[in-house]
Amino acid sequence: MMDDFVPFGSRIYTLIFLLLLLARGMDFLSTWVATPNMVLEGNPIAKKLGWRWGIPLNLVMCVGFAFWPLPAIVISTTSALVAARNFQSAWLMRSLGEQLYRDWHVERVQETSVTLYLSCLFAQTALTAGVGGAVIYFSNWERERVPVPLAIGLGIIAYAMAVAFYTLLGVVRLRRASRDEARKFQGYPFPR
Repeated sequence: MMDDFVPFGSRIYTLIFLLLLLARGMDFLSTWVATPNMVLEGNPIAKKLGWRWGIPLNLVMCVGFAFWPLPAIVISTTSALVAARNFQSAWLMRSLGEQLYRDWHVERVQETSVTLYLSCLFAQTALTAGVGGAVIYFSNWERERVPVPLAIGLGIIAYAMAVAFYTLLGVVRLRRASRDEARKFQGYPFPR
């Protein structure tokens, strides 16, 4: 049922592969439009892989996950939502330039209280995850061979978790860098 595999080259395999290819492709395209030099990439693994290794690795991932419908749909849903989020601000990132946008964004975050910033982040991600939970709750996934609504709901929840995780990771890095910078000005040559 949920862990069923589909045969290579079958109609379902081909459809799932194309879905994965489209969703992952849109994630890559939106990232490239927003940050062609990956200055603003929030995922440290993707940043380290870069375009040269990220594209072939994702192609292999699409070929492999197309055998397994449930995770393939979760990945596709999450990727489509990440791409939509990237496209939302990509025009601003490109018009300001990656470094200027990063500096501007860092200044805005530093000028905002941590409590307000985190409250807004958690409200955003909780509401998004709530939509995913509702999709799962109201789906009839126990009776379906390939539980598409369940996978979409899980993909929405995975997206909310990714936004929370990578945003928190960025805030932790920012606060650590600010703390280290403050220590330099207090006469400490190296972070302790």
